[in-house]
Amino acid sequence: MTKGGYRDSFSLKNKTAIITGGLGILGRHFCEGLAEYGANVVIVDKDEAEAQGLAEELMDKYNIGAIGIGCNIAAPVEVKAMVHRALSEFKEINILHNNAASKSDDLTAFFAAFETYSLEEWRRIMSVNIDGMFLVAQAVGAQMVKQNKGGSIIQTSSIYGLLAPDQRIYDGSNYMGGSINTPAVYSTSKAAVIGLSKYLAAYWADKKIRVNTLIPGGNESGQNEVFQKKYSARVPMGRMGYPKEMVAALVFLASDASSYITGQSIIIDGGLSVW
Repeated sequence: MTKGGYRDSFSLKNKTAIITGGLGILGRHFCEGLAEYGANVVIVDKDEAEAQGLAEELMDKYNIGAIGIGCNIAAPVEVKAMVHRALSEFKEINILHNNAASKSDDLTAFFAAFETYSLEEWRRIMSVNIDGMFLVAQAVGAQMVKQNKGGSIIQTSSIYGLLAPDQRIYDGSNYMGGSINTPAVYSTSKAAVIGLSKYLAAYWADKKIRVNTLIPGGNESGQNEVFQKKYSARVPMGRMGYPKEMVAALVFLASDASSYITGQSIIIDGGLSVW
């Protein structure tokens, strides 16, 4: 417990957080939540100009330090350069939100049936969802070890890393005007995130580096009404989640309020996984 008491244990003031996938539907909320609690934020995504724009917004709004960095997290050289730039700006890294994931630029290939799914598309998604997560955790974790001050790593999985999707909810459903499903590559990669988090939690425990997994359920993000109704019918709370509802768990795991929690998965799904 920090000296100031319970409330102060949630503060992220004077800490620096790297957030990958910081421009995503959830990522923007995650960046803002960490900034609101006082963290300096390093917003990592493919579009550096857009990431820097968000960084400037957060600096003005919350009076924190922020920088946007363009990075392909599946490329080792780019990941190392990203970490170097973050350190040049803020001197140390205290929090990593390993959040980036790909749903592909080719939605037809991404949503293809399992029987005809291409190995090329499978490997493309895995290169970000698993290879990228490994590379970022490796680079940032090594820096945390070097700093010898501990740290918190939070990795984003998905409810479909725990549960198989109910295929019945996709009949008549679409996303941004196209038919959708949850492909096996997504579920497989998100299940692997949980395994990696548990491994790293044990591996770095003696270095006081905590590693936990954030598991969001379905969030409203452009699905049609058919999908929202069918998904919500599966949820005890009767609705999909809202991106801002994922943020509190992230702040908790990033902060000293969770100082004795590592290797755990925080599920935010409105109760879906209890049925």
